[in-house]
Parts: sequence; structure tokens; C-alpha cells
Amino acid sequence: MARTDSTGSTWRYRWARRQNERRLRLFRSAERAWRRRDDELRRLRTLAEQCHGSAAAGEGLLLELGPDEIVLRVVPAAQLVEVRHTAVLPAPELTVGVEHGRLHRRLPDGVRVTDAGMAVITNRRLVLLGGRGRRDWAYGRISGLAHDPQAPVSLIQVLDRRRTSGVLVPADAAAEFRFLLTLAFADAIEQRDAVIAQLDELIAEHTKARPSRPGIATPAQARLLALLPGGRRTAVVAAALAVLVPLALANSGPSDPTGRETAVAATPAPVAATVAPKAPRATGSPQALRVTGPKTPRASGSPTADRSSPQRRCGAPANPMGYDFCSGERIREPDPQVCEHFDCVPGFWEGRGYLVQCTNGKISLAGGSPRACGLHGGVRRTVWH
Repeated sequence: MARTDSTGSTWRYRWARRQNERRLRLFRSAERAWRRRDDELRRLRTLAEQCHGSAAAGEGLLLELGPDEIVLRVVPAAQLVEVRHTAVLPAPELTVGVEHGRLHRRLPDGVRVTDAGMAVITNRRLVLLGGRGRRDWAYGRISGLAHDPQAPVSLIQVLDRRRTSGVLVPADAAAEFRFLLTLAFADAIEQRDAVIAQLDELIAEHTKARPSRPGIATPAQARLLALLPGGRRTAVVAAALAVLVPLALANSGPSDPTGRETAVAATPAPVAATVAPKAPRATGSPQALRVTGPKTPRASGSPTADRSSPQRRCGAPANPMGYDFCSGERIREPDPQVCEHFDCVPGFWEGRGYLVQCTNGKISLAGGSPRACGLHGGVRRTVWH
């Protein structure tokens, strides 16, 4: 027998059951994603503290290690890639823990595979032992480093080599390869402690973002809108139509089938009744001349163009502060209302830098720091004023 409330209805219980199932489903999905990220960060934290490598790990490789050089990791099934066109890569950074989506095997445009073998990460260099020879990238000579966000490709520029090259690794090994490469570069400049501190900060922020279990919906919370297909959205659309349709009918007005207005308009007016419009009286005041004279539109490309126009904002949301993504001065003391017009990261006002936009669209006040936008895909561009 179906359960009913005091009015004898059963739809409220059905609504409560559906709501609780939906809330629980969303909570479990969010918790699984949170746990995967938490496990990944803690695994990287352990790896950063315990991965010190050894010279014995290089035994059996066709690679002669230098004095005090140790092997951190060997990645089999790696490939050497080269870029057809010259490109300037960003300087190496110690940013770790960046979330990437699923990596695809497809190579980026302009990148081709030239050799295959295994990649060896040491505390002094990255080496690819291929069938055609050996390719070395010494950390002290690296001028640019970029990890592709959609493919397991890492591109590297060095000072003594004109063409940009890099390494393609299996997709399931890309995250650990990139982290160990960053860790090895940090060792070369004696900054491993900075990497560990960054991971500790990421773990603390992620712990605060753990999803909480939702409250239980009760039949008493059901509203009559739940009976409508589409719920609140259907009610809003129906209310809007109920207001707009009568207004449209009232403004349309009946047509005049007699043609009276046409006949009156076609009747010539008496000559005596025709009065020429008075010309505006000129005054000696320059202000009066400016008021009565035609206005010249201001060119949009002039230096005084409105900073709030979409062309001037370069994709930034409309805001009264005049902030944009085009050019200008960096913003180190943003307006207190900035988060009302931009989507700010959690803990925005704790930042100590300048305004930047993250890859996921949020803005951060940590520009200039290697940890800027660490949980939001990295820095995309600067916000200007």
C-alpha cells in the first residue's frame, strides 16, 4: 500500500525519494573524484620525499653516468619528437600537481616522431636512448619547457640547439614522468623543498574542499511546482508568456479597413497653412554651437575608447573597474568588488601578487608565483587595468 501524507497524496513521497536518490548520486560522484585527486596528491608527496634514485639503477643501460650522477627513473617505450617550426617555450617552472584531462595519443600540429627507445631521468639531465642514437637535455641548459595538456608530449628547448625537440611517453605514464622531470630539475637547482612545500599546500587546500554529505529531503519540503513537467522552469516560462502575450496583442492594435488615414494623408494641405519650421537661433556661445551642431562619433580605435566595450575587454566580463585581458598595468590591489564581476578562486584575497586568469576561467591574486592557479589548470593570461 502506498504511503500518503495527511492530505492523502503520494506524490510528495515520490518527490522526496527522487530527490534523495539524486543528491546521493551526485555526492558519491563528487566524493569519488575528490578521493582520486587526494590519492594522486599524496602519492606525489611521498614520491617527492622518497625518490632519490641510485647509480645502480643505470646498470645495463648504454649510458655512461657522470660523477655524482644518479638515475631517478627509466621510462620504456618513449619516442623522440621534433617540432617542424620554431616556437618559443615558457621558462621551466616548479609547478606541480596540475590536473590534466585525459591525454590522447594524437600528436599536436607540427610535431613529428623521429626516433624510439627509452627515456632516462637523472639528477643532471634527461636522456633518450633511441635506435638512431642518443639525445641529451642537460637541466642547466634548458631554456624552455612545455607539457602538452592534451597529448603525452613534453617539449624542451636548450641553449645550444636550434630546433625544439622533446619526448612522447605512454599516456598512463605521462603524469609521473612530468612530475619526476620537475623534481629532477628542482634537484638541479636545489629547490626540492619548494616542491614538497607546494604539495603540502595543495593537499591542505584539497582537504578543505572535500564534499559533504547532503541533507535528507522530506515529503514536507515538496512544492506544487514538482507536479509540473519541468518544475520551476516550466512555471517561469508560463508566467512570462502570460505577461508578454497580452502586451503584444494590446500593442498591435486593430487595422483601419476604411482607409481613412490614407485618404487624409493624400489630401493636399492649404498653402496658407503650410508653415516652414523655424531654424534654431544662433548664439555667440560656443556651447550653443556645439549643442545644435551635428555630433561626430568617436572612433573606436582612439586612445580614449571605452574600456568597457567588448572589443576593448578582449573577452573579459563587463565590469565598472575597466579590467580587461588586452594590455595596460598589472593589478596588485584589485577593487573590493572584483569578485562580483569575475569568478574568483577560493581564498582569492589570500594571494600576494597580481591578477591573473586561470585555465578554467577563474581569476587569482597570486600572479608571479609558481603556485598561481595550481588547482585550476595553471595561468592562462594576465588581467590588466
